[in-house]
Amino acid sequence: MPNLTISSGRFISFEGSEGSGKSTQITRLIGRLRHAGREIVSTREPGGTDLGERIRDILLHKDEGQGMCPESELLLFAAARAQLVRTVIIPALQRGAIVISDRYLDSSTVYQGAARNLAPGPVAAVNGFAIGDVLPHLTVVIDVPTEVSLARVRQRSAGQPDRIEREDAPFFKKVREAYLQLGRNWPQRVVIFDGTQSPDDIENKIWAEVQKRLG
Repeated sequence: MPNLTISSGRFISFEGSEGSGKSTQITRLIGRLRHAGREIVSTREPGGTDLGERIRDILLHKDEGQGMCPESELLLFAAARAQLVRTVIIPALQRGAIVISDRYLDSSTVYQGAARNLAPGPVAAVNGFAIGDVLPHLTVVIDVPTEVSLARVRQRSAGQPDRIEREDAPFFKKVREAYLQLGRNWPQRVVIFDGTQSPDDIENKIWAEVQKRLG
């Protein structure tokens, strides 16, 4: 967990396969928390800083990113994350804000580790070096079947998917199972929500979990 001797804020990360509905639920949760009078810092991975956004462009959109090996991908994600933690997340937590991040270290565990077949040990070591002791208080994973995920990606990308979205169904099946395994391994932090339910139902269940766990 974040070092509470230096931070009085709260940290929530959102995870899930492409097209799971994370963005919708992040927007709804931010609205509820702001209505409750809390300062919210919303960010995303990769990105959230000038450096991170440049790395995001390479990872997802630039021609230079094509053919990138899994190890390079892992390290670029970690570089963006290290900058985000130290320049955005820690300062926000120290002043008592609620930080909400669209993806965090679990994405590397799942996408570069499980789906890219990198060994768990090196992935965990790189993640740990990037984040220090700053773990989310709560990680929301929105789960949808692989076929639903791929259909939503095709619909939203209008024929121009990014480099990750262009992966095939077996890749995203690995992603889904790895997220479900995280929920089994870390139930004290990771909570799985059924992304096939209505957005209103998902929102209400996430809100109940946030109130229960974070007060």
